[in-house]
Amino acid sequence: MRRATIRSELDDAHVIARAIRPDNTDEMSTGVERADGATDASSDNADAPADAGEDSATVVTEIERETTGGLRTNVDDYVVNVDVATRVAQHAKRHTNTQS
Repeated sequence: MRRATIRSELDDAHVIARAIRPDNTDEMSTGVERADGATDASSDNADAPADAGEDSATVVTEIERETTGGLRTNVDDYVVNVDVATRVAQHAKRHTNTQS
């Protein structure tokens, strides 16, 4: 079994985790480690505070695959998904901030 753990310190970490979780395969898990060290690994982060994304936190995703090629493919897809989700969250925040 091949394994990878990807840790990404991000603003709006709970938002990003919720955005990328639907693309997780059965061999993947995504959670959020807050600055205080607590971990939120719930499937939908429904218990996360509404402002949980305001502070920097770490999105932690663990991927497990049988083959190196399969692991590489999942990691590559995951990185693209995080990049897209981060850009969308940044644009949404900018739009929200300018429309006040």
